[in-house]
Amino acid sequence: MTMLFSVPSPLDYFSSLVMSDAEFPLLEAAVSLAQDEYPELDVQQVLSDVDQLLARVRRRIPADAGPLQKLRALNQFFYRELAFCGNVNNYYDPDNSFVSVVLRTRRAIPISLAVIWMELAQGLGLSARGIGFPGHFMMKVNLPEGQVVMDPLDGQSLSREDLAERLDPQHKRIGLADDFEVPLGLFLQVAPPRDIIARMLRNLKAIHAAQEDWSRLIAVQNRLIVLLPKVWAEYRDRGLAHAAVGDAELALADLETYLQHADSAVDLQAIALRVAELRGAIN
Repeated sequence: MTMLFSVPSPLDYFSSLVMSDAEFPLLEAAVSLAQDEYPELDVQQVLSDVDQLLARVRRRIPADAGPLQKLRALNQFFYRELAFCGNVNNYYDPDNSFVSVVLRTRRAIPISLAVIWMELAQGLGLSARGIGFPGHFMMKVNLPEGQVVMDPLDGQSLSREDLAERLDPQHKRIGLADDFEVPLGLFLQVAPPRDIIARMLRNLKAIHAAQEDWSRLIAVQNRLIVLLPKVWAEYRDRGLAHAAVGDAELALADLETYLQHADSAVDLQAIALRVAELRGAIN
């Protein structure tokens, strides 16, 4: 008797990874994002590549090393020897969000570098976490000497003054007056793995939307909806992308889901008009 086994699709695989917040494999989920662009990607091989980097840095650290010594050794290895850094010449290349590519080029955006760095740091026993800082993803490490906040682009430690300075343009962008003080600590909360993957996907979403690359945008939206099934705006955005490529029925399903649940959104009237147009096109 021949047994037939179906290979899960990349989206099914991603769904299995992000089901539980309690057991959320951040690195594996991040690696899997490249499967839409690179269908032949071997996710397990990429994870093994990171494990090999971890083994290399472990060999450089004495068994009795303290957390600060481990942190310095990791930064020397990651930023100086391996030369991971920001892709300043091509910041909006989608490949900057794909861990498999970043491991090869060693060029990326902050969040992708952070995902790799944090995996190594945690493998060394460091208490390292991501921070969803506005405009620029950050990392923090808890040491006996205190908390260190770092820029993933170069491993630089940032003082409170540095962070406040980086926050100032974000305050101005959202219209906060200079005398409206928001405690800095609010922006230094740990970003859960689900939020980190959502931010990576939304970076890709912004790139594809700007280029009106609807097929790639739809693939990203599929993942966002699996990841955040009750964020109704993602259904709206997928529906509009489906409409842009002429898939009226799929567009209607998503836009009607949005209208049903997002009852206080400011764009309900505009979306309702779009739904009426799509229904007219089908009929």
